[in-house]
Amino acid sequence: MNAATSRVLLVCVAVLALVACGKGAPQGKPPPPQVGVITAQARTVPLTKNLVGRLSAYRSADVRARVAGVLLKRVYQEGSEVKQGQLLFQIDPAPLKAALDNAKAQLAQAQASYTNARVTAERSRALAPKGYISKSDLDTALANERTAKAAVQAAQAIVETARINLGYADVTSPIAGRAGEQQVTEGALVGNGTATLLTTVDQIDPLYVNFTLPIGELDKLKQAQHAGDLSLNQPGKSTVQVSLPDGTPYPEPGVVDFSSTSVNPATGAVNLRALLPNPKHALLPGSYVTLKVTLGERRDVFLVPQPAVQSDTGGNYVLVVDKDGKVARHDVTTGGMHGNDWVITAGLATGDQVVVSGVQAVRPGAPAKAEPWHTPTSEAPGNAPASAPADSANGA
Repeated sequence: MNAATSRVLLVCVAVLALVACGKGAPQGKPPPPQVGVITAQARTVPLTKNLVGRLSAYRSADVRARVAGVLLKRVYQEGSEVKQGQLLFQIDPAPLKAALDNAKAQLAQAQASYTNARVTAERSRALAPKGYISKSDLDTALANERTAKAAVQAAQAIVETARINLGYADVTSPIAGRAGEQQVTEGALVGNGTATLLTTVDQIDPLYVNFTLPIGELDKLKQAQHAGDLSLNQPGKSTVQVSLPDGTPYPEPGVVDFSSTSVNPATGAVNLRALLPNPKHALLPGSYVTLKVTLGERRDVFLVPQPAVQSDTGGNYVLVVDKDGKVARHDVTTGGMHGNDWVITAGLATGDQVVVSGVQAVRPGAPAKAEPWHTPTSEAPGNAPASAPADSANGA
């Protein structure tokens, strides 16, 4: 046997020896996977619903011509803010002044007739006891006095009506608000038989938000709020947060001030309305907005971050690390979202260690090492380390 062959045999023997040693050595047990957990804590959260509503003016008044005449001019600027009682239009007052003067003349004539009748009646009253006039002549004199007095009262009413009609020549705003577009041009005959619409004044601070809630959703919300009625039945307690069309939250919160006592048979929904401040006139009537309505409170529920809730054919579930360090599956009932967290209404108990991170690395029955779960933002420098986001979300 030459030297080269000897070296090959020695190498083979060494390899076989190493393999034999590896098979015989005991292997170490891998450590359990590390998972991030939160501690479930029962709490009370607002009972909210995302809906779509439509804005409407708080008050809207039609400005109409209340007397017949020719429209002379528009005094206000279209789209401007006007005060209650401010002059908006002027109708030709000349015919109305003439009617008032005529009514005053008729009143003067009636008063003169009454004066004559009164003098005659007084004379008849003085002569009758002496027998200088007959009973029928006295009755006639008294009747003429009463008739003349009634004619004066009728003439006074005609004068007052003519004075009111003359006042209607100046068309004023019935409310304070924003005056709209002029509906009739100058020179047009208005108020002839019908009260012609001249413009509309809308009060847009505050605004109404009109929305509906299906009766099925209303029943679910009542069941979710374990005790008492929903706040929508208690005006002033339900709040509304509106979002603008671009998704920006509107800074002014609203308050539900009306809830219908009946269901609309055409839609199967209950009509609701909220009062929304609009001091800067940023919102306009007729616009559609999205809104989050807080209708009450949901008691004894748990808030769990989204990654913790899993789903399969059996339904929704979470993984929990028990006191023995083993992973267990808990089937849960979800009740919608609250911010970025799931609302868990059943399936959890206070103190459960719910797995949030590392869910894919463990399985029910296997051991796991539980560590407090941190949100990504809580790990940034300068932020106080949170034991779990559920401490802020699920806090007692």
